[in-house]
Amino acid sequence: LLSVLTLALVPLSVMAENPTVVKSPNGALAVKLECTESPTYSITLNDAPMLDASPLGLVANFGDFSRGMKVTDCKIDTVADTYAMNRSKASSVSYKATHLVWTLENANKQQMQVEFMVADNDVAFRYFLPKDGETGSVRVMDEATGFRLPEGTTTFICPQSDAMVGWKRTKPSYEEDYVIDAPMDQKSQFGHGYTFPCLFHVNAPTEGWVLISETGVDSRYCGSRLSDYQDGVYKLEFPMPEEFNGNGTVEPAFALPGSTPWRTITVGNTLKPIVETTVPWNYVKPLYDASTDYQFGRGTWSWIVWQDGSINYDDQVKYIDFSAAMGYEYVLIDNWWDTNIGHERMEDLIKYAHSKNVDVFLWYSSSGYWNDIEQGPISRMDNSIIRKKEMRWMKEQGVKGIKVDFFAGDKQPTIQLYEEILSDANDNGLMVIFHGCTIPRGWERMYPNYVGSEAVLASENLYFTQRSCDMEALNTCLH
Repeated sequence: LLSVLTLALVPLSVMAENPTVVKSPNGALAVKLECTESPTYSITLNDAPMLDASPLGLVANFGDFSRGMKVTDCKIDTVADTYAMNRSKASSVSYKATHLVWTLENANKQQMQVEFMVADNDVAFRYFLPKDGETGSVRVMDEATGFRLPEGTTTFICPQSDAMVGWKRTKPSYEEDYVIDAPMDQKSQFGHGYTFPCLFHVNAPTEGWVLISETGVDSRYCGSRLSDYQDGVYKLEFPMPEEFNGNGTVEPAFALPGSTPWRTITVGNTLKPIVETTVPWNYVKPLYDASTDYQFGRGTWSWIVWQDGSINYDDQVKYIDFSAAMGYEYVLIDNWWDTNIGHERMEDLIKYAHSKNVDVFLWYSSSGYWNDIEQGPISRMDNSIIRKKEMRWMKEQGVKGIKVDFFAGDKQPTIQLYEEILSDANDNGLMVIFHGCTIPRGWERMYPNYVGSEAVLASENLYFTQRSCDMEALNTCLH
Protein backbone atom coordinates (compact mmCIF):
# COMPACT_ATOMS: atom_id res chain seq x y z
CA LEU A 1 0.00 0.00 0.00
CA LEU A 2 1.34 3.39 -0.98
CA SER A 3 1.52 5.91 1.81
CA VAL A 4 2.84 9.45 1.97
CA LEU A 5 2.99 11.27 5.30
CA THR A 6 3.78 14.96 5.72
CA LEU A 7 4.11 16.81 9.02
CA ALA A 8 4.40 20.53 9.61
CA LEU A 9 5.23 21.20 13.24
CA VAL A 10 3.62 24.29 14.76
CA PRO A 11 4.25 23.95 18.53
CA LEU A 12 2.29 25.79 21.15
CA SER A 13 3.96 27.04 24.30
CA VAL A 14 5.44 24.36 26.56
CA MET A 15 2.92 25.21 29.25
CA ALA A 16 -0.16 25.00 27.07
CA GLU A 17 -3.15 27.24 27.51
CA ASN A 18 -6.05 25.68 29.35
CA PRO A 19 -8.50 25.36 27.69
CA THR A 20 -7.01 24.52 24.29
CA VAL A 21 -9.07 24.63 21.09
CA VAL A 22 -7.89 22.74 18.02
CA LYS A 23 -9.68 23.03 14.68
CA SER A 24 -9.97 20.92 11.56
CA PRO A 25 -8.14 22.03 8.39
CA ASN A 26 -11.28 23.75 7.05
CA GLY A 27 -11.98 25.33 10.43
CA ALA A 28 -15.53 24.00 10.72
CA LEU A 29 -14.94 21.27 13.30
CA ALA A 30 -13.44 22.25 16.66
CA VAL A 31 -12.29 20.23 19.66
CA LYS A 32 -12.02 22.00 23.00
CA LEU A 33 -9.75 20.45 25.64
CA GLU A 34 -9.99 21.43 29.29
CA CYS A 35 -8.43 20.14 32.49
CA THR A 36 -9.20 21.36 35.98
CA GLU A 37 -9.45 18.21 38.10
CA SER A 38 -10.12 15.77 35.27
CA PRO A 39 -9.48 16.15 31.51
CA THR A 40 -12.44 16.65 29.18
CA TYR A 41 -13.06 17.29 25.49
CA SER A 42 -16.00 18.68 23.52
CA ILE A 43 -16.77 18.90 19.80
CA THR A 44 -18.59 21.52 17.76
CA LEU A 45 -19.38 21.64 14.04
CA ASN A 46 -19.88 25.17 12.69
CA ASP A 47 -20.15 26.26 16.33
CA ALA A 48 -23.05 23.87 16.99
CA PRO A 49 -22.46 21.30 19.78
CA MET A 50 -22.06 17.72 18.63
CA LEU A 51 -20.46 16.41 21.82
CA ASP A 52 -20.60 18.24 25.14
CA ALA A 53 -17.74 18.17 27.67
CA SER A 54 -16.87 14.48 27.92
CA PRO A 55 -14.39 12.70 30.19
CA LEU A 56 -10.92 11.53 29.20
CA GLY A 57 -8.37 9.42 31.02
CA LEU A 58 -7.62 5.91 32.21
CA VAL A 59 -6.73 4.04 35.36
CA ALA A 60 -3.63 1.86 35.14
CA ASN A 61 -2.46 -0.74 37.62
CA PHE A 62 0.37 1.62 38.61
CA GLY A 63 -1.36 5.01 38.51
CA ASP A 64 -4.61 6.94 38.10
CA PHE A 65 -4.64 9.15 34.98
CA SER A 66 -8.28 10.20 35.22
CA ARG A 67 -8.22 12.55 38.26
CA GLY A 68 -5.90 15.10 39.78
CA MET A 69 -4.35 15.83 36.38
CA LYS A 70 -2.69 18.99 35.12
CA VAL A 71 -1.56 19.98 31.62
CA THR A 72 2.21 20.23 31.19
CA ASP A 73 2.62 20.45 27.41
CA CYS A 74 0.72 20.72 24.16
CA LYS A 75 2.01 20.45 20.61
CA ILE A 76 0.09 20.86 17.35
CA ASP A 77 1.11 19.87 13.85
CA THR A 78 -0.71 19.14 10.60
CA VAL A 79 -0.88 15.76 8.91
CA ALA A 80 -1.62 14.84 5.29
CA ASP A 81 -1.71 11.26 4.09
CA THR A 82 -2.50 9.43 0.86
CA TYR A 83 -2.89 5.68 0.62
CA ALA A 84 -4.46 3.00 -1.55
CA MET A 85 -6.85 0.21 -0.56
CA ASN A 86 -8.06 -2.85 -2.46
CA ARG A 87 -11.07 -3.49 -0.20
CA SER A 88 -13.94 -1.51 1.31
CA LYS A 89 -15.47 1.76 0.15
CA ALA A 90 -12.55 3.66 -1.40
CA SER A 91 -9.54 2.62 -3.48
CA SER A 92 -7.62 5.88 -3.12
CA VAL A 93 -7.80 7.95 0.05
CA SER A 94 -6.39 11.40 0.79
CA TYR A 95 -7.00 13.23 4.02
CA LYS A 96 -5.70 16.10 6.10
CA ALA A 97 -5.92 16.50 9.86
CA THR A 98 -4.73 18.71 12.65
CA HIS A 99 -2.64 16.63 15.04
CA LEU A 100 -2.44 17.49 18.73
CA VAL A 101 -0.47 15.82 21.51
CA TRP A 102 -1.68 16.85 24.98
CA THR A 103 0.61 15.91 27.86
CA LEU A 104 -0.86 15.58 31.34
CA GLU A 105 0.62 14.72 34.72
CA ASN A 106 -1.00 13.25 37.81
CA ALA A 107 -0.23 14.08 41.45
CA ASN A 108 2.61 11.51 41.45
CA LYS A 109 4.29 13.22 38.47
CA GLN A 110 3.38 10.30 36.19
CA GLN A 111 2.67 11.33 32.61
CA MET A 112 0.00 10.41 30.09
CA GLN A 113 -0.43 11.85 26.62
CA VAL A 114 -3.69 12.16 24.72
CA GLU A 115 -3.17 12.24 20.96
CA PHE A 116 -5.90 13.82 18.80
CA MET A 117 -6.42 13.80 15.03
CA VAL A 118 -8.98 16.41 13.95
CA ALA A 119 -10.10 16.21 10.31
CA ASP A 120 -12.95 18.07 8.61
CA ASN A 121 -15.61 15.56 9.75
CA ASP A 122 -13.68 13.18 12.00
CA VAL A 123 -12.06 13.20 15.41
CA ALA A 124 -9.83 10.37 16.59
CA PHE A 125 -7.96 10.14 19.87
CA ARG A 126 -5.90 7.66 21.85
CA TYR A 127 -3.85 7.50 25.03
CA PHE A 128 -0.08 7.05 25.19
CA LEU A 129 1.78 5.93 28.31
CA PRO A 130 5.57 6.25 28.52
CA LYS A 131 7.72 3.80 30.45
CA ASP A 132 7.34 4.52 34.16
CA GLY A 133 10.70 3.98 35.87
CA GLU A 134 11.39 0.25 35.94
CA THR A 135 7.78 -0.55 35.04
CA GLY A 136 7.77 -1.97 31.52
CA SER A 137 4.14 -3.01 31.13
CA VAL A 138 0.67 -1.79 32.03
CA ARG A 139 -2.67 -3.36 32.81
CA VAL A 140 -5.45 -0.89 32.04
CA MET A 141 -7.99 -1.34 34.83
CA ASP A 142 -10.55 1.12 33.43
CA GLU A 143 -11.01 3.93 30.94
CA ALA A 144 -12.74 7.13 31.95
CA THR A 145 -13.39 7.76 28.25
CA GLY A 146 -16.95 8.96 27.73
CA PHE A 147 -19.27 10.57 25.20
CA ARG A 148 -21.79 13.22 26.30
CA LEU A 149 -24.32 13.90 23.53
CA PRO A 150 -26.50 17.03 23.61
CA GLU A 151 -29.89 16.67 25.28
CA GLY A 152 -32.64 15.51 22.93
CA THR A 153 -30.30 13.30 20.87
CA THR A 154 -31.80 10.02 19.65
CA THR A 155 -30.03 6.74 19.02
CA PHE A 156 -29.49 4.16 16.28
CA ILE A 157 -27.55 1.55 18.24
CA CYS A 158 -27.22 -2.22 18.68
CA PRO A 159 -27.40 -3.76 22.16
CA GLN A 160 -24.64 -5.99 23.46
CA SER A 161 -26.07 -9.45 24.11
CA ASP A 162 -25.54 -11.65 27.12
CA ALA A 163 -22.42 -13.83 26.93
CA MET A 164 -22.38 -17.62 26.61
CA VAL A 165 -25.99 -17.84 25.39
CA GLY A 166 -27.69 -18.58 22.08
CA TRP A 167 -26.75 -21.27 19.58
CA LYS A 168 -24.24 -23.58 21.29
CA ARG A 169 -23.33 -20.73 23.71
CA THR A 170 -21.63 -18.73 20.95
CA LYS A 171 -22.76 -15.20 21.84
CA PRO A 172 -21.95 -12.30 21.86
CA SER A 173 -21.64 -12.10 18.09
CA TYR A 174 -22.88 -8.61 17.10
CA GLU A 175 -26.15 -10.06 15.78
CA GLU A 176 -28.84 -8.21 17.71
CA ASP A 177 -31.59 -5.86 16.50
CA TYR A 178 -30.73 -2.17 16.28
CA VAL A 179 -32.84 0.26 18.31
CA ILE A 180 -34.18 2.91 15.96
CA ASP A 181 -34.48 6.62 16.84
CA ALA A 182 -34.81 5.92 20.57
CA PRO A 183 -34.24 8.35 23.45
CA MET A 184 -30.83 8.11 25.08
CA ASP A 185 -32.21 7.13 28.49
CA GLN A 186 -33.86 3.99 27.10
CA LYS A 187 -32.03 1.04 28.65
CA SER A 188 -30.32 -1.49 26.44
CA GLN A 189 -32.19 -4.74 25.88
CA PHE A 190 -29.79 -6.95 27.85
CA GLY A 191 -28.34 -4.37 30.25
CA HIS A 192 -24.81 -4.51 28.82
CA GLY A 193 -24.74 -1.34 26.73
CA TYR A 194 -24.09 -1.20 23.00
CA THR A 195 -21.71 -2.53 20.38
CA PHE A 196 -19.79 -0.34 17.98
CA PRO A 197 -20.46 1.46 15.68
CA CYS A 198 -23.01 3.67 17.48
CA LEU A 199 -24.97 6.30 15.55
CA PHE A 200 -26.66 9.32 17.17
CA HIS A 201 -29.02 11.95 15.77
CA VAL A 202 -28.47 15.39 17.33
CA ASN A 203 -31.69 17.37 17.08
CA ALA A 204 -30.93 20.77 18.63
CA PRO A 205 -29.92 23.53 18.35
CA THR A 206 -28.63 22.37 14.93
CA GLU A 207 -29.39 18.99 13.38
CA GLY A 208 -26.42 16.69 13.17
CA TRP A 209 -25.24 13.09 13.13
CA VAL A 210 -22.51 11.53 15.29
CA LEU A 211 -20.97 8.10 14.70
CA ILE A 212 -18.82 6.68 17.51
CA SER A 213 -16.53 3.69 17.08
CA GLU A 214 -12.90 2.60 17.43
CA THR A 215 -10.03 1.48 15.19
CA GLY A 216 -6.53 0.12 15.42
CA VAL A 217 -7.50 -2.71 17.77
CA ASP A 218 -4.96 -5.51 17.54
CA SER A 219 -3.43 -8.13 19.83
CA ARG A 220 -2.26 -5.44 22.27
CA TYR A 221 -5.77 -4.50 23.48
CA CYS A 222 -9.36 -5.66 23.77
CA GLY A 223 -12.39 -4.58 21.79
CA SER A 224 -14.62 -2.10 23.60
CA ARG A 225 -18.24 -0.99 23.59
CA LEU A 226 -20.46 1.75 25.05
CA SER A 227 -22.24 1.50 28.39
CA ASP A 228 -25.87 2.33 28.91
CA TYR A 229 -26.59 6.05 29.17
CA GLN A 230 -25.95 7.13 32.78
CA ASP A 231 -25.52 10.57 34.31
CA GLY A 232 -25.63 12.08 30.82
CA VAL A 233 -22.73 10.01 29.46
CA TYR A 234 -22.06 6.87 27.44
CA LYS A 235 -18.89 5.40 28.94
CA LEU A 236 -16.37 3.19 27.18
CA GLU A 237 -16.63 -0.35 28.55
CA PHE A 238 -14.33 -3.37 28.37
CA PRO A 239 -15.66 -6.89 27.59
CA MET A 240 -17.85 -8.79 30.03
CA PRO A 241 -16.17 -11.30 32.38
CA GLU A 242 -18.33 -14.15 31.02
CA GLU A 243 -17.05 -13.77 27.45
CA PHE A 244 -14.64 -16.42 26.13
CA ASN A 245 -16.20 -18.90 28.59
CA GLY A 246 -14.70 -16.86 31.43
CA ASN A 247 -11.14 -17.30 30.18
CA GLY A 248 -8.82 -14.29 30.11
CA THR A 249 -9.00 -10.98 31.95
CA VAL A 250 -11.42 -8.19 31.15
CA GLU A 251 -8.66 -5.59 31.39
CA PRO A 252 -6.18 -5.32 28.50
CA ALA A 253 -2.41 -5.09 28.95
CA PHE A 254 0.43 -3.86 26.76
CA ALA A 255 4.16 -3.10 26.89
CA LEU A 256 5.47 0.37 27.72
CA PRO A 257 5.84 2.72 26.04
CA GLY A 258 2.58 2.03 24.26
CA SER A 259 -0.80 3.31 23.10
CA THR A 260 -4.44 2.33 23.28
CA PRO A 261 -6.54 1.96 20.12
CA TRP A 262 -8.08 5.05 18.51
CA ARG A 263 -11.58 6.13 19.53
CA THR A 264 -13.29 7.71 16.53
CA ILE A 265 -16.10 10.27 16.25
CA THR A 266 -17.49 11.19 12.84
CA VAL A 267 -19.86 14.18 12.66
CA GLY A 268 -21.96 15.81 9.97
CA ASN A 269 -25.06 17.90 9.45
CA THR A 270 -26.23 15.12 7.12
CA LEU A 271 -25.45 11.40 6.88
CA LYS A 272 -23.09 11.95 3.94
CA PRO A 273 -19.90 12.26 6.08
CA ILE A 274 -21.01 9.25 8.14
CA VAL A 275 -21.36 7.03 5.07
CA GLU A 276 -18.21 8.31 3.37
CA THR A 277 -15.79 8.42 6.30
CA THR A 278 -12.46 6.61 5.98
CA VAL A 279 -11.46 7.23 9.60
CA PRO A 280 -11.27 3.47 10.39
CA TRP A 281 -8.18 3.27 8.16
CA ASN A 282 -6.65 6.75 8.17
CA TYR A 283 -4.49 6.33 11.28
CA VAL A 284 -3.54 2.66 11.06
CA LYS A 285 -0.83 0.99 8.98
CA PRO A 286 -0.35 -2.50 7.49
CA LEU A 287 1.11 -4.77 10.16
CA TYR A 288 2.82 -7.08 7.68
CA ASP A 289 3.42 -7.42 3.95
CA ALA A 290 1.13 -9.53 1.78
CA SER A 291 2.80 -12.87 1.01
CA THR A 292 1.07 -13.00 -2.37
CA ASP A 293 -1.09 -10.88 -4.65
CA TYR A 294 -4.48 -11.53 -3.05
CA GLN A 295 -7.34 -11.45 -5.52
CA PHE A 296 -10.74 -10.69 -4.04
CA GLY A 297 -13.79 -11.84 -5.94
CA ARG A 298 -17.24 -13.38 -6.09
CA GLY A 299 -18.30 -16.82 -4.95
CA THR A 300 -21.17 -19.25 -4.47
CA TRP A 301 -22.17 -20.83 -1.18
CA SER A 302 -24.54 -23.79 -0.98
CA TRP A 303 -25.43 -23.37 2.69
CA ILE A 304 -27.43 -20.15 2.14
CA VAL A 305 -30.00 -22.13 0.11
CA TRP A 306 -29.58 -25.81 1.08
CA GLN A 307 -28.01 -25.54 4.58
CA ASP A 308 -25.95 -28.28 6.26
CA GLY A 309 -27.34 -31.12 4.16
CA SER A 310 -25.67 -29.68 1.05
CA ILE A 311 -22.14 -30.06 2.41
CA ASN A 312 -21.42 -33.23 0.46
CA TYR A 313 -19.28 -33.98 -2.56
CA ASP A 314 -22.04 -34.12 -5.20
CA ASP A 315 -23.80 -30.91 -4.14
CA GLN A 316 -20.50 -29.06 -3.98
CA VAL A 317 -19.76 -30.14 -7.55
CA LYS A 318 -23.05 -28.50 -8.52
CA TYR A 319 -22.04 -25.26 -6.84
CA ILE A 320 -18.59 -25.33 -8.42
CA ASP A 321 -20.31 -25.71 -11.78
CA PHE A 322 -22.61 -22.84 -10.79
CA SER A 323 -19.61 -20.58 -10.04
CA ALA A 324 -18.01 -21.54 -13.35
CA ALA A 325 -21.22 -20.83 -15.27
CA MET A 326 -21.58 -17.43 -13.60
CA GLY A 327 -17.94 -16.52 -14.13
CA TYR A 328 -17.39 -16.33 -10.37
CA GLU A 329 -13.92 -16.79 -8.93
CA TYR A 330 -14.70 -18.82 -5.80
CA VAL A 331 -16.84 -21.41 -4.04
CA LEU A 332 -17.15 -21.54 -0.25
CA ILE A 333 -17.54 -25.03 1.25
CA ASP A 334 -19.10 -24.71 4.68
CA ASN A 335 -19.22 -26.64 7.97
CA TRP A 336 -19.11 -30.45 8.27
CA TRP A 337 -16.93 -30.87 5.15
CA ASP A 338 -14.30 -32.73 7.16
CA THR A 339 -16.93 -35.33 8.16
CA ASN A 340 -19.10 -35.44 5.02
CA ILE A 341 -16.31 -35.14 2.44
CA GLY A 342 -13.05 -35.62 4.34
CA HIS A 343 -9.57 -34.29 3.71
CA GLU A 344 -8.63 -36.94 1.14
CA ARG A 345 -11.71 -36.54 -1.02
CA MET A 346 -11.59 -32.78 -0.55
CA GLU A 347 -8.29 -32.85 -2.43
CA ASP A 348 -10.16 -34.34 -5.41
CA LEU A 349 -12.92 -31.75 -5.09
CA ILE A 350 -10.36 -28.92 -5.08
CA LYS A 351 -8.76 -30.37 -8.22
CA TYR A 352 -12.18 -30.47 -9.87
CA ALA A 353 -12.80 -26.83 -8.94
CA HIS A 354 -9.44 -25.82 -10.42
CA SER A 355 -10.33 -27.66 -13.65
CA LYS A 356 -13.33 -25.29 -13.85
CA ASN A 357 -11.16 -22.21 -13.07
CA VAL A 358 -12.84 -21.88 -9.67
CA ASP A 359 -10.89 -21.47 -6.42
CA VAL A 360 -11.92 -22.72 -3.00
CA PHE A 361 -12.56 -21.28 0.47
CA LEU A 362 -13.00 -23.75 3.36
CA TRP A 363 -14.98 -23.28 6.59
CA TYR A 364 -13.47 -23.80 10.07
CA SER A 365 -14.73 -23.30 13.58
CA SER A 366 -12.55 -20.97 15.61
CA SER A 367 -13.21 -22.90 18.75
CA GLY A 368 -12.13 -25.73 20.90
CA TYR A 369 -12.86 -24.78 24.48
CA TRP A 370 -15.11 -21.71 24.75
CA ASN A 371 -18.41 -22.86 23.25
CA ASP A 372 -20.31 -26.04 22.41
CA ILE A 373 -20.00 -26.07 18.61
CA GLU A 374 -19.98 -29.54 17.04
CA GLN A 375 -19.77 -28.56 13.37
CA GLY A 376 -16.33 -29.42 12.07
CA PRO A 377 -13.57 -28.83 11.51
CA ILE A 378 -13.20 -27.80 15.17
CA SER A 379 -10.17 -27.42 17.47
CA ARG A 380 -7.83 -26.48 14.62
CA MET A 381 -7.77 -22.70 14.41
CA ASP A 382 -7.27 -22.11 18.15
CA ASN A 383 -4.09 -24.22 18.44
CA SER A 384 -0.98 -22.78 16.75
CA ILE A 385 0.66 -26.18 16.07
CA ILE A 386 -2.48 -27.73 14.54
CA ARG A 387 -3.43 -24.49 12.76
CA LYS A 388 -0.09 -24.16 10.98
CA LYS A 389 -0.16 -27.81 9.90
CA GLU A 390 -3.71 -27.43 8.54
CA MET A 391 -2.80 -24.25 6.69
CA ARG A 392 0.25 -25.87 5.11
CA TRP A 393 -2.05 -28.63 3.81
CA MET A 394 -4.39 -26.01 2.36
CA LYS A 395 -1.49 -24.23 0.67
CA GLU A 396 -0.34 -27.51 -0.89
CA GLN A 397 -3.84 -28.10 -2.28
CA GLY A 398 -4.18 -24.58 -3.69
CA VAL A 399 -6.95 -23.46 -1.32
CA LYS A 400 -7.24 -19.67 -1.49
CA GLY A 401 -8.98 -18.80 1.75
CA ILE A 402 -10.77 -19.78 4.93
CA LYS A 403 -13.96 -18.76 6.69
CA VAL A 404 -13.53 -18.96 10.48
CA ASP A 405 -16.70 -18.99 12.57
CA PHE A 406 -18.08 -18.75 16.11
CA PHE A 407 -15.77 -16.46 18.04
CA ALA A 408 -16.12 -15.53 21.68
CA GLY A 409 -16.44 -11.81 22.29
CA ASP A 410 -13.88 -9.02 22.54
CA LYS A 411 -11.41 -9.93 25.29
CA GLN A 412 -7.74 -9.45 24.46
CA PRO A 413 -7.09 -13.23 24.01
CA THR A 414 -9.84 -13.34 21.37
CA ILE A 415 -8.40 -10.33 19.54
CA GLN A 416 -5.01 -12.08 19.71
CA LEU A 417 -6.57 -15.16 18.09
CA TYR A 418 -7.94 -13.10 15.20
CA GLU A 419 -4.45 -11.68 14.60
CA GLU A 420 -2.74 -15.08 14.86
CA ILE A 421 -5.13 -16.63 12.36
CA LEU A 422 -4.60 -13.75 9.93
CA SER A 423 -0.81 -13.82 10.29
CA ASP A 424 -0.47 -17.60 9.91
CA ALA A 425 -2.90 -17.53 6.98
CA ASN A 426 -0.79 -14.88 5.26
CA ASP A 427 2.27 -17.12 5.67
CA ASN A 428 0.40 -19.68 3.58
CA GLY A 429 -1.17 -17.35 1.03
CA LEU A 430 -4.68 -17.65 2.47
CA MET A 431 -7.36 -14.97 2.66
CA VAL A 432 -9.61 -14.89 5.74
CA ILE A 433 -13.32 -14.29 6.27
CA PHE A 434 -14.56 -14.09 9.88
CA HIS A 435 -18.12 -15.10 10.81
CA GLY A 436 -20.08 -14.94 14.05
CA CYS A 437 -17.53 -12.40 15.15
CA THR A 438 -16.64 -8.88 16.17
CA ILE A 439 -16.60 -5.87 13.83
CA PRO A 440 -13.34 -5.13 11.99
CA ARG A 441 -11.49 -2.23 13.59
CA GLY A 442 -9.21 -0.94 10.84
CA TRP A 443 -8.39 -4.50 9.77
CA GLU A 444 -8.97 -3.90 6.05
CA ARG A 445 -5.77 -1.88 6.05
CA MET A 446 -3.90 -3.54 8.91
CA TYR A 447 -4.08 -7.09 7.55
CA PRO A 448 -3.61 -7.48 3.76
CA ASN A 449 -5.27 -10.93 3.61
CA TYR A 450 -8.35 -9.94 5.61
CA VAL A 451 -11.52 -10.16 3.47
CA GLY A 452 -14.44 -9.27 5.71
CA SER A 453 -16.57 -10.07 8.75
CA GLU A 454 -20.15 -11.11 9.33
CA ALA A 455 -20.75 -8.95 12.38
CA VAL A 456 -24.39 -7.96 11.89
CA LEU A 457 -27.79 -9.63 11.92
CA ALA A 458 -27.35 -10.71 8.32
CA SER A 459 -29.06 -12.39 5.39
CA GLU A 460 -28.57 -16.00 6.55
CA ASN A 461 -31.34 -15.37 9.08
CA LEU A 462 -33.87 -15.04 6.26
CA TYR A 463 -33.93 -18.84 6.22
CA PHE A 464 -34.82 -19.15 9.89
CA THR A 465 -37.63 -16.69 10.63
CA GLN A 466 -40.29 -14.70 8.83
CA ARG A 467 -39.45 -11.75 11.08
CA SER A 468 -35.95 -11.61 9.57
CA CYS A 469 -37.54 -11.42 6.13
CA ASP A 470 -39.88 -8.66 7.29
CA MET A 471 -36.90 -6.70 8.70
CA GLU A 472 -34.55 -7.20 5.74
CA ALA A 473 -35.05 -3.81 4.09
CA LEU A 474 -34.70 -1.91 7.37
CA ASN A 475 -31.58 -3.84 8.41
CA THR A 476 -29.99 -3.38 4.99
CA CYS A 477 -30.48 0.40 5.21
CA LEU A 478 -28.93 0.42 8.69
CA HIS A 479 -25.93 -1.63 7.68
